[in-house]
Amino acid sequence: MPALNDPEGAHVPDGARVIDAHVHLFPDRVATAIWAWFDAHGWPIRYKLSADTIVQFLATRGVSQIVGLVYAHKPGMAESLNAFIAGLADRYPSVIPCGTVLPGEPDTRAIVARAFNRYGLAGIKIHCHVQCVAPDDPRLDPVYEEAAAALRPVVIHAGREPASDAYRCDPHALCSAAAVRRALERHPSLTLVVPHLGADEFDAFDTLLDDFPRLMLDTTMMLANYFPVAPPADLLHRRADRLIYGTDFPNIPYAWDRELRHIVAANLSPDARDAILYKNTLRVFSRSS
Repeated sequence: MPALNDPEGAHVPDGARVIDAHVHLFPDRVATAIWAWFDAHGWPIRYKLSADTIVQFLATRGVSQIVGLVYAHKPGMAESLNAFIAGLADRYPSVIPCGTVLPGEPDTRAIVARAFNRYGLAGIKIHCHVQCVAPDDPRLDPVYEEAAAALRPVVIHAGREPASDAYRCDPHALCSAAAVRRALERHPSLTLVVPHLGADEFDAFDTLLDDFPRLMLDTTMMLANYFPVAPPADLLHRRADRLIYGTDFPNIPYAWDRELRHIVAANLSPDARDAILYKNTLRVFSRSS
């Protein structure tokens, strides 16, 4: 996919309060490897910034808080990533930190429990494409159970897109709205956040919102007019109470505020705009337990 040299804004538009609920904050060595993969197989990364610089970059542009996400691609990696993002949140109160685990690795349940109880993390990130796990895979059951018991969300890239032939597994074989349905039927008290609005099964995930009141979708990259697929034009208006603004920053090929400007220009009511841009995120990642 190409890079876009679109102009970037100096600040969030119209004085809006904004929380970016999908920001990747990795140690430098991991981030560098991820960027190399994207350069080869995805799209050029516009913002190759360290974790500390990412937090500062968004804060100086008026993003009031960010949900920091990590994911583990091999066993034994999650604990260090969880400690890393907890430390980052200690330094920057604007960071709402989420941890990770590789489903099926030894002590999966204990790793998730420590993420909540030792590190105080606000949720767990699962990346089906990278971790080669379907959203209804039994290896995820202990993750879902611990998260539901702790009243913490699981952010899971469970949609089929954006995908790549370079993944070790086929995302279209692993991921689907039907698999998410099966997972939520087994774990009805779980709060699940599906990024990318469930691309490319927008209508199917829209239907799931009716059946599972604790399911949320985040907007990541799907409102930027970058991909050839796009969600229904009226989705923001109909589902404002179930959508969360997120960007995938810094791993994007266009301006940091491109998607934000599309949301602000969508002629939403003030209540709907605030729900998407920050209120829903605060509710989902409250760490109230």
